[in-house]
Amino acid sequence: MPAKKTSRRARFSVIAVVLLLVAGLGYGTYWGVDTVRASFPQTTGSLQLDGLSAPVTVKRDGHGIPQLYADSAEDLFRAQGYVHAQDRFWEMDVRRHLTAGRLSEMFGEDQVETDAFLRTLGWRKVAEEEYESKLSKTTKEYLLAYSEGVNSYLAERGGAELSLEYAALGFVNDYTPQKWTPVDSVAWLKAMAWDLRGNMQDEIDRALLAGRLEERQIEELYPDYPYERNKPIVREGAVDPAQEAFDPGSEAPSGGEADGDTGEGTEGSADGTGTGTGTQGAGSPDGVRTQLTGLSDVLDRLPALLGPNGNGIGSNSWVVHGKHTTTDKPLLANDPHLAPQLPSIWYQMGLHCNEVGEACPFDVAGFTFSGMPGVIIGHNQDISWGFTNLGADVTDLYLEKIEDGKYVYDGKRIPYETRQETIKVAGGKDRTITVRSTRHGPIVSDRSAELGTVGDHAPVGDRAPDRGKGYAVALRWTALEPSNTMDAVFKLNRAGDFEEFRAAAADFAVPSQNLLYADTEGNIGYQAPGRIPVRGKGDGRYPAPGWDPDHEWTGYIPQDELPWEYNPERGYIVTANQAVVDAEKYPYLLTEDWGYGARSRRIEDLIQSKIKEGGRVSTEDMATMQLDNSSEIAKILVPHLLRIDVKDPYVREAQELLEGWDYTQDADSAPAAYFNGVWRNLLKLSFGNKLPKEVRVEGECLRVRPADDSGPVEDLDGTVRTVRECGMRAPESAQPDGGDRWYEVVYNLLEKPDSGWWTPGSRYETGAGDRDELLADALRDARWELTTKLGKDIDTWSWGRLHRLMLKNQTLGTEGPGFVQHLLNRGPWNLGGGEAAVNATGWNAAGGYQVVWVPSMRMVVNMARLDESRWINLTGASGHAYHSNYIDQTDLWADGEMLDWPFGEEAVEKATEDKMALTPEP
Repeated sequence: MPAKKTSRRARFSVIAVVLLLVAGLGYGTYWGVDTVRASFPQTTGSLQLDGLSAPVTVKRDGHGIPQLYADSAEDLFRAQGYVHAQDRFWEMDVRRHLTAGRLSEMFGEDQVETDAFLRTLGWRKVAEEEYESKLSKTTKEYLLAYSEGVNSYLAERGGAELSLEYAALGFVNDYTPQKWTPVDSVAWLKAMAWDLRGNMQDEIDRALLAGRLEERQIEELYPDYPYERNKPIVREGAVDPAQEAFDPGSEAPSGGEADGDTGEGTEGSADGTGTGTGTQGAGSPDGVRTQLTGLSDVLDRLPALLGPNGNGIGSNSWVVHGKHTTTDKPLLANDPHLAPQLPSIWYQMGLHCNEVGEACPFDVAGFTFSGMPGVIIGHNQDISWGFTNLGADVTDLYLEKIEDGKYVYDGKRIPYETRQETIKVAGGKDRTITVRSTRHGPIVSDRSAELGTVGDHAPVGDRAPDRGKGYAVALRWTALEPSNTMDAVFKLNRAGDFEEFRAAAADFAVPSQNLLYADTEGNIGYQAPGRIPVRGKGDGRYPAPGWDPDHEWTGYIPQDELPWEYNPERGYIVTANQAVVDAEKYPYLLTEDWGYGARSRRIEDLIQSKIKEGGRVSTEDMATMQLDNSSEIAKILVPHLLRIDVKDPYVREAQELLEGWDYTQDADSAPAAYFNGVWRNLLKLSFGNKLPKEVRVEGECLRVRPADDSGPVEDLDGTVRTVRECGMRAPESAQPDGGDRWYEVVYNLLEKPDSGWWTPGSRYETGAGDRDELLADALRDARWELTTKLGKDIDTWSWGRLHRLMLKNQTLGTEGPGFVQHLLNRGPWNLGGGEAAVNATGWNAAGGYQVVWVPSMRMVVNMARLDESRWINLTGASGHAYHSNYIDQTDLWADGEMLDWPFGEEAVEKATEDKMALTPEP
């Protein structure tokens, strides 16, 4: 029986066992309920916790959100580890197996390919190096204390006492969780960096398109950033290395140009070496396209537990200066956009030293990651901070010429590094893989059959070496180089002013984020941190020739030359994944693949509408802005759609929905449903049907060590197969996802009614397009599609019936029979909002209308009165199915409501419903 079918059957068996367990079939109803409740945490009374030097108090409010109080920092983080484990250990355990490439130990055969890819990337190996050689002594002490707290919890419990999922696993394998280690915590930063890795997919997509489309056509699909319409983040701040001096009492320093010639860091290659757009036209051969299609497929689905990656993965964050607020002090809002997960990726918590001082410097609250000490986003007694994805280009794919077991570099054959990795498989035999690496990083093309013969012909120009049997593909990524990002977390938690905030940001290497700032003294600011490469030749938009030294990274942008801003005269700062700084005014290349600024422009418009003529922004206004559903593409497109003379009365009836529509996408809106249907069909007709269909290998075979590069690949069971035996198929077109890049594409093409993209059918014919005919077709197709999905009566249509959120347990709940949804999954919720709206309940037009990324939390921090801040999580504090705090915040989140966020000891005490004492063991 094929391995894929076997693994699927095994997974379904586990799910069936869980169902039987909860239902109590064969074991008695009482035993089933008892098993479900066995893992619920103790939240009152007292517990002894090994290693504590003094008692720690844990206060929980009605939503199970804990506030911890301790005498020392080590006790604080030891207690944090214990409490995280109480509520979320299953999630923590799965995460550490994910980052280590050890999911097969828990879930069997089905995860071997995922593990092999993650072992190739080597996240765990990098995390071990960071812990051993990069982190400060204090950070290591905090990590160790946190681990001891987790392990104290594990020492008390096992099986069903840890979670329902462990009870299920106990029926199919003998898996037992190992002790937690500090490296387990550090490694999770790699997973987050992977989610926010930047333009790797765009790099692949452009290379694939290059073989079938002209350079002009590709540039139409990747237009320049509209700096005049959608302003960058930094406009008044320092981007000049000469601006090193910082006066915290000053207004924003002026910008300037960097000294010296930095042209090599920003220019593309047009010299025939193949990384610039000038050499990537119609002559790109089939071989590299086929292999990059395979890589695209692997990157898209791995690691599956982190959810989708796309231009919706980003965030909103903005801060308004006190001169424009009702409180006379700054207000800061943040809502990171990530894949929906159950439980949510975030865990709300407060960490308080009973007496804040040098020995115990923390008084902080916010959103944490289960499995990591400290607070990731939130505020302390002095400052608040928010994150959005900067989107810097921190990855490059290198084409590597392999000859006689070596790779070619600068005219020489260099031995590549190899290491053996053993993958343990629950219920199966161990698998051994060989990981190869070049100077640029791991060879990711070794991980599947379709990548085993990478680059039979490569788009690298006439100066490339003899192609022979093709090229391998190596990945260079800043996250694969050890850093001390974990130090930055604790520095942020205890920072007291903008100077200390910037010092913390300097350690934040990966993932590269926009850091927004406010403080109780009334200041606001921004800092772009991160390890961002400076390239020699090339601009990172296409795979680079690995044999050419001119295409190496020459270093990283110095931290003191990264953009920042402090108290800008306009009185607010908005970050929503738009360009950080005008490329013409900044000497370094950050990326050429920004988000296109639809959300940031809308947020700025909302702020300006409030503060014009002396108006003021309130905490409630900030929260209302986070829920703004306005569709920016509808404002552009609807006037064109209403000018179409529709003859069919059935279609005309739907078109009339758009007349007088205010472009808001509420859940009960029929116009929003119809417009998004038109948008989806327009993209399919104008682009999706015309983009090339690549042939790739079905991923049944997994190359585990170098075989003959002429074609045969070695499966994990040792069988040598040919590419044909592994299976070939032609997938669907790489259809557009409908994000704000496509807003910009359509915006530009609307003024070109005869563009080839408007040609009906599947052919691109220059000058033969008919924009209005295609728009009419989209109006018609959307009418019929929504009739099928929502019924004939348009009065019953609503956007929320199409645009639904389903929360899925990220392991046993992701596949299986429909009845498993009642067991571990929850939903659906009918949502408003939409793709590239401020309320970014994103959907992928290529796949349907269902919600695939969300504001994973929302917060608004009031720097005048911290206890009047507000927050909400996507799910709840608990990771235990059927616990009252499993999804107790989700209805509130879906309705746009927020919870009070107590911070001061008096406010916390007033909100406390359960109190527990963690005490030292005798």
